[in-house]
Amino acid sequence: MSSKHIANIHELTGGMEHEQGAKFASKHVSVAATLGAKKLGYNLTEIPPGKKAFPYHFHHVNEELFFILSGKGEVRMPDGTHPLKEGDLLSCPPGPDGAHQIVNTGKEPLRYLALSSREDPEVVEYPDSGKYGVTAGRVYGRPFPEAAFHAFAFTKDRVDYWAGEDV
Repeated sequence: MSSKHIANIHELTGGMEHEQGAKFASKHVSVAATLGAKKLGYNLTEIPPGKKAFPYHFHHVNEELFFILSGKGEVRMPDGTHPLKEGDLLSCPPGPDGAHQIVNTGKEPLRYLALSSREDPEVVEYPDSGKYGVTAGRVYGRPFPEAAFHAFAFTKDRVDYWAGEDV
């Protein structure tokens, strides 16, 4: 291809692999960086059979869309669990109604194109564990800990606005 803004999804290489415990594993190839995207984030995600990419969560700021390229899976959402197959589009708007978790229920890798807005800072909530994460100055396509600021905490541990201040 002759333009830096064109890439073939079947020719993408590299990426970051994530594995955490027995339940979570995924590989992510940043397409946005390859294409020079500025306002949208794109990545090619692959989940091995029987695994989940991320805990059940929702974003307060950014919106996501997933396009299933191959494989079979399920998505857990606030209204229940729904099957996913090749060609399906999944919209996850910001807020609790957009909570989601994708799991590969098939025998082959589940591959999808993930698209999102790239607004910064971002707050993500994890309803199952009762925690939240905040990031600011994030470089998209890179892990949360590489953001200029990031913090994860349990919602139950929140403090008063004036806590720790010399009042």
